[in-house]
Amino acid sequence: MKPHYIIGQIETPAGIVEQVSTEWTNKDWLSTIKVRWSIGRMDYNVAPGLYAVGAPDMNADVYVSCNFKLSFDHLRRALHGMNAWILVLDTKGINVWCAAGKGTFGTKELAFRIKEHQLEKVVNHKKIIAPQLGATGVSAYKIKEEEGFKVIYGPVKADDISAFVANGYKATPEMRKINFNLWGRMKLIPVELFYAKYYLIIIPAIFFILSGVNAHGFSVDLSWSNGGRAIINLCVAYLSGCVLTPILLPIIPFKRFSLKGVAIGWLMALLLLYLNFLSTNILEIISWFLLIGGISSFMAMNFTGASTFTSLSGVQREMKISLPVQICSVAIGFTGWIFTRFI
Repeated sequence: MKPHYIIGQIETPAGIVEQVSTEWTNKDWLSTIKVRWSIGRMDYNVAPGLYAVGAPDMNADVYVSCNFKLSFDHLRRALHGMNAWILVLDTKGINVWCAAGKGTFGTKELAFRIKEHQLEKVVNHKKIIAPQLGATGVSAYKIKEEEGFKVIYGPVKADDISAFVANGYKATPEMRKINFNLWGRMKLIPVELFYAKYYLIIIPAIFFILSGVNAHGFSVDLSWSNGGRAIINLCVAYLSGCVLTPILLPIIPFKRFSLKGVAIGWLMALLLLYLNFLSTNILEIISWFLLIGGISSFMAMNFTGASTFTSLSGVQREMKISLPVQICSVAIGFTGWIFTRFI
């Protein structure tokens, strides 16, 4: 059964090319919401190949995309009212930006698809338009040398394609700029929330059980009285790193995400202390500060992969320094918290 977005076929000198719709159906909108919440994320892709939008001829533009369906959907929607070809690379279901960093949206794959789909027979010009965010993975001069096609880098956002074409295939400074605004950050939060969904169930359950341990054995009453507080503290730590930090990102001091995360985590820990959720025991209070700070810092650091604020090398350097500190903070905090069960 063909995907719902395939609406027909177009015959070309290189064979039959499937034609796709430029309008989203309710199924597309529902799938987009699901993938934003990381539901079925790893299976959300389209078959690599050549597709047609509208009724393209041999003079129509060729746009390159990845096979992550959300990226493909945004591109085909942006081409509404136009006649064009879409050349979809096999990026293993990864978006353009990430795939370019991993090498799957790259020179070798692009050259292969140009040959595989006999692009020289489909169009009578020698240019292809690739997304700007894929530039790190594609060597334009090699494509020119090996396949004879000139790579033109389009705008950052697919929505700017019409203006880009009207401007003579030249991007304005605004089209080259990535605005990682509040809405852009908030759209990524659901994925971050579900990043450690299984740990979010298992770890609070462990703390709930261990809350009942004391010098005299185990008490169910203690589990219920102390375990609830422990679960709230853990949830606050988690949400501090993967919700509050992304929302407040530009206004939080420090450049490193790990430091941003620990700052928000400790602010929330102070609020919990004021509300008597941490304890009245100084050792347990310190333990919770270490736990909340470490967890929040780690979750915030994960957001670097979705942010325009850091580079790949910067992320690697930060992880090398911050990860051991986060592990030690959580380990010491957990040990201290366990110790307070017996005093």
